[in-house]
Amino acid sequence: MDLLDDGPSGNAHEYTVSEISGAVKRVLEGEFGRVRVRGEVGRVSRPASGHMYFDLKDQGAVIAAVSWKGQVARMQIRPEEGMEVIATGRLTTFPGQSKYQLIVDNVEPAGAGALMAMLEARRKALAAEGLFDEGRKKALPWLPEVIGVVTSPSGAVIRDILHRLRDRFPRRVLIWPVAVQGQACAPEVSAAIRGFNALAPGGAVPRPDLIIVARGGGSLEDLWGFNEEIVVRAAAESRIPLISAVGHETDTTLIDHAADRRAPTPTAAAEMAVPVRADLATWLAEANARMARAARVRLDLGAQRLNDLSRALGRPEALLAPARQRFDLVSDRLKPALRMVVVRKRGAYAPLAAQVAPRLLRQFLNGERSRLDQLAGRLRPAPGARLRRAQDQIDGLAQRLMVSQRRMKAEAERRNREGRALLESFDERLARAARVNVERLAERLVRLDRMRQTLGYRETLQRGFAVVRDDHGLVTQAARAREAATLEIEFHDGRVAVLPTSEKAAQPAKRTKKPRPPEQGSLF
Repeated sequence: MDLLDDGPSGNAHEYTVSEISGAVKRVLEGEFGRVRVRGEVGRVSRPASGHMYFDLKDQGAVIAAVSWKGQVARMQIRPEEGMEVIATGRLTTFPGQSKYQLIVDNVEPAGAGALMAMLEARRKALAAEGLFDEGRKKALPWLPEVIGVVTSPSGAVIRDILHRLRDRFPRRVLIWPVAVQGQACAPEVSAAIRGFNALAPGGAVPRPDLIIVARGGGSLEDLWGFNEEIVVRAAAESRIPLISAVGHETDTTLIDHAADRRAPTPTAAAEMAVPVRADLATWLAEANARMARAARVRLDLGAQRLNDLSRALGRPEALLAPARQRFDLVSDRLKPALRMVVVRKRGAYAPLAAQVAPRLLRQFLNGERSRLDQLAGRLRPAPGARLRRAQDQIDGLAQRLMVSQRRMKAEAERRNREGRALLESFDERLARAARVNVERLAERLVRLDRMRQTLGYRETLQRGFAVVRDDHGLVTQAARAREAATLEIEFHDGRVAVLPTSEKAAQPAKRTKKPRPPEQGSLF
């Protein structure tokens, strides 16, 4: 009997609630099956089970939608409230609440405009928090010792970065492998950035001085993992300077705004990370040359200035001549003046000498002798005290000298240790540079040997060609071959001597020259 039969109610079949719900479920699933529904997302709920519940609505209706945990994990774009999407899934009912719902397998934005609108809204929200402020950005190190790269280990991006770093200035590189698209991209990239920042300086794994987050170009959906909020916050919180190299020059993601520098390509990121070693060497040589020229110019200017000043002083003879002449004039008057002074002093002394008697001199001498004896008695203890003070001063100086010597010895030992450490560091760097140079030369030698083997004429002989020679050398023309007395043909496995056709016809009885055995040796 039809469920919607309009016959008399007394003859209608009775159904249980489960029967009628199951019948409605079968009719609904059989009529629609798998559908695509376009609408605006509303009321998104994500419980701890991992499932996701949300509504799809337009101006006139609302459909409940649900995505199970496994379906959510496979979604590249997760629905957010207010986002216009196209949901793909199957229509069914939920008997427990007497409602129908859409089991969503995949969600995609309703055109690029909807995805860009969602991206712009997220950008404005993060910018309002100050995550994109220029004041938060850090300067890149001039020459980092260790560079951390967050990218896929199997793509061409990491090879381009390593090749560019090797060409410009080889540095130590740590690679943190991550997924660069899909559902796992955002969690792994954010974990890699925070993992590099968590490394302790001086630990077993060196802490990078610079981080490069890199990925090749792609569509907006492929690069969406780098627009996720967890990635942007990890880049903004990074204490290590970070370069974003996601996509091509025309691609822009939110991590570009949070990073300290944005590179248009991964190769450009490697160029930003390190300078060119050859350019640095050239700059140092030019700086040394300029410094030497400046020193020479300074010395030349000083010498020129000294010559100019010496010419302004005049000749020494001219400066001393007036003084010498004045001295000659004074010396001529000096002798008569001395004689007159002696005569005058003698005249003044004669009256005094007449007044001094011997008795007075003896009394004066005795008095002075007594005074000297008193002073000598007072001075006898003084030398001992002075000696003791001098001894104390000498002991203090000796002790200070010993302390100074110990300090000088400790300082000398410290400088010796620092010098040895510096020399060991230089020796290790020199050995490492020599080892890298030898490896580079060995690799170049292997490439040249492969080229030699590829371009050598013996490889051509193995493909079916031959080399024809006469007594004068290589034969490249048929006319010369006909005129030659004998010919020698070289194959890949040996050489054969032959006679031209004309000579065979003219000399039928002449014995053929025995061919030379194949020559062995170098290709050149």
